[in-house]
Amino acid sequence: MAISSTLKKLVFTFLLLQISSLSHAHLLKTCKIDQIYNIGDSISDTGNLIREIGLATFCARPPYGESFFKKPTGRCSNGLLMIDFMALDAGVPLLPPYKNSGADFRHGVNFAVAGSTALPWYELAAENVSSSVTNSSLFVQLDWVASHINSTCHNHRDCSKKMENAVFMFGTIGGNDYNYAFFEGKPIEEVRSMVPQVVNTIMLGVKKVMSYGATKVVVPGNMPIGCLPVYKTQFLTNISAAYDESLCLKQMNDFAKYHNQQLQQAIHDLQQQNPNATVVYADYYNAYQFLLEHSKSHGFETERACCGIGGKYNYDMPRMCGNDGVGVCPDPERYVSWDGVHLTQRSYKIMAGWLLRQIFSSLHCHF
Repeated sequence: MAISSTLKKLVFTFLLLQISSLSHAHLLKTCKIDQIYNIGDSISDTGNLIREIGLATFCARPPYGESFFKKPTGRCSNGLLMIDFMALDAGVPLLPPYKNSGADFRHGVNFAVAGSTALPWYELAAENVSSSVTNSSLFVQLDWVASHINSTCHNHRDCSKKMENAVFMFGTIGGNDYNYAFFEGKPIEEVRSMVPQVVNTIMLGVKKVMSYGATKVVVPGNMPIGCLPVYKTQFLTNISAAYDESLCLKQMNDFAKYHNQQLQQAIHDLQQQNPNATVVYADYYNAYQFLLEHSKSHGFETERACCGIGGKYNYDMPRMCGNDGVGVCPDPERYVSWDGVHLTQRSYKIMAGWLLRQIFSSLHCHF
């Protein structure tokens, strides 16, 4: 038993050393990736929602962005996001948001909008789920992609040539469809019935970007939502059996696993139908689990939000980070969660390093 435990620690330490050297790895640059396009929600929005609704989004207010940019940029973190670390790894500029019309889009565009959903508002409304943050759902973002492609390519062959060394990050998207349903009080069985529709919509979107010439598409799964302070606050219970060894809600994590299983099967089927394309599943679930293990072993805070107020997890939905009177921890580097919903810059860096190594071998790079 002692040998097994020691070996596990050695493997973990080796992986951690690799992750910490991400800034020197440049796996995407080695893969000759010179453009990154991104669709998604608040996990990867670099400034679209802030341009849609301004200060009405909490991510537009201090202390968001202060650890890196010294001001809010619309990123829902204290600093950089995973998509930023991927751009740094590729050696390209941080992705400009699509709604920044004066930006340089030569190395890619970020179409992600915080609060966005996979399903359009009217399909969610049919499920009695409201999406009040933004109407810029997946197919709206795909329309933006089409407009951008049409403005930069002469024809399909030209697009295919220009996107030869591009990677298209397709998410995360779809998580908010479930978030809105759960926090409106939908039972888990009812939300679970939405999964096939959400996954099918995601895959229709993947096919769409492939029709524009994308040959390398990365489709992330969901994180273990039962580990997030927002979920642990909403579904707090005294029943110890409801939690796993990481003190995460089992039922919510099982739901995330179900979505991820359905998504992986859909990706496999699509890849079988399109053997010349590369469609890669990005395992955000296990990247987050790695982050938790790292954080616990180093004594970092894995339960409470850095920026927040009240309750066991320092989170109160009506008084989110960015509101008056809501405090922020002195050292975000020692926290997994930034605001109870999103992660800290440090967390995103660790996850990005893990993910880059997970997807690299599947990108079929030609050196």
